[in-house]
Amino acid sequence: MSADPAAVVGEFLAAVERRDVPAACALLADDVEYDNVPMGAVRGPAAVADILGPMLGACTEVAWPVHRQVAAGTIVFNERTDRFLMDHGWVELPVVGVWEVVDGRIALWRDYVEEPSYRYQLAGMGGRHGGLRGRERGHAVGRAGA
Repeated sequence: MSADPAAVVGEFLAAVERRDVPAACALLADDVEYDNVPMGAVRGPAAVADILGPMLGACTEVAWPVHRQVAAGTIVFNERTDRFLMDHGWVELPVVGVWEVVDGRIALWRDYVEEPSYRYQLAGMGGRHGGLRGRERGHAVGRAGA
């Protein structure tokens, strides 16, 4: 495992693309915060696995190409398209990710997802992805003022 923040994020994205949830979660800090804006935040590798497992399990292929990325100290920002091949075809979501890597492990993973695109494509799936959670239900986890 690399200690370079950009490399750690790259390893994580590669594990997600392989749909290897245990390998992805091995790169997370014990107290990681994963905040999928606008859906809400969870804490801990097990909670992240509970989200990634079903999401990736519903796909036959996953590609998260990074279009731009910058790293400064422990922080990594990237712009990417999260692509999921599902029964009805590809779902493609524009995403901006904010990551903090501490001691070689991801302590913060925050994705800003273009919600209208998500909702439009979710409707095309007949709602089979499980819908939105967190903020849509009127609550947030782990952040004041969210």
